[in-house]
Amino acid sequence: MAKIVKTLVVDDSAFMRNILKKILTSTGKFVVVGEASNGKEAIEKAKELQPDLITMDIVMPEMDGITATREIKKILPNVKIVMCTSIDQEKKVIEALEAGADGYIVKPFQAQKVIEELNKLFPDE
Repeated sequence: MAKIVKTLVVDDSAFMRNILKKILTSTGKFVVVGEASNGKEAIEKAKELQPDLITMDIVMPEMDGITATREIKKILPNVKIVMCTSIDQEKKVIEALEAGADGYIVKPFQAQKVIEELNKLFPDE
């Protein structure tokens, strides 16, 4: 039996969070335990929920995903963080990976690509 992966979905767009939740839960492997709409909220939820995985939007109000990633990695060094980015944000992706992100997925989300990327971080036993 594959391990269930507790996931926190972070995006300032409720629409994007819902799309991602559908993709994640369709696998039966990823369980969405919480959501946040900005980096500050993401840090609070990460402390509270102790997820295995966080999908993190890069561009958000209050605190961006890169800053939030740095902060969360200090508190939860083992959590996997996957950045969500639009195609034109290559510099930001590199910055995010340097901040401790473990990978990235591109918007608009393609279910197959999202699942492939996440399965690299959480291979089936």
